[in-house]
Amino acid sequence: MIAPSLLSADFARLADEVQRVTDADWLHVDVMDAHFVPNLTLGLPVVQAIQAVSPVPLDCHLMIDAPERWAPGYAEAGARNVTVHAEACTDPRAVARDLKAAGALAGLAIKPGTPLEAYLDVLPEFDTLLVMTVEPGFGGQSFMPEVLPKVREARRLVESGHLQLFVEVDGGINADTIEQAAEAGADVFVAGSAVYGADDPARAIAALRALAAR
Repeated sequence: MIAPSLLSADFARLADEVQRVTDADWLHVDVMDAHFVPNLTLGLPVVQAIQAVSPVPLDCHLMIDAPERWAPGYAEAGARNVTVHAEACTDPRAVARDLKAAGALAGLAIKPGTPLEAYLDVLPEFDTLLVMTVEPGFGGQSFMPEVLPKVREARRLVESGHLQLFVEVDGGINADTIEQAAEAGADVFVAGSAVYGADDPARAIAALRALAAR
């Protein structure tokens, strides 16, 4: 599954930019609060507006403090998948339950330096594991292959039946790196400039999907 990141789109033309990626599986929306990460993007009112015009299901990645308070609103807005950061949660299980009750898939994200093992006991509550392949907060960073062992371990747990979830990667995903991430076991790929920076986003999406499948 290919999830273009709206962070690389033209924020002055969001409705038009959404329509450029109709061939995608999900549309990745980065919500940053300038507290959990040192950047500020957009919030719930903008996501509600995007949801109203998007032909693609929204994949909302909340890089925010106090996700217990704010995350359910994104599910209620109609997002298909809502991901919160493990490092920001005081009660990940409660967030997962609230997101599912509001009608969304529940995702848990971990930073490059966060060990997967610390959250194995709560992952059965989640539908998506987002392994950050860059430090969260800014687009355009270089892919960090050193985090791929976490992807491999997550895939092993899925294949052994211990977990049932999507394994998503976000950060530096492009034609040069997507095969590494796919080989490690990822099945959802967030791509920003690799899609929105292309002359033909639909062709870029198709090419990335083919590389991952190969």
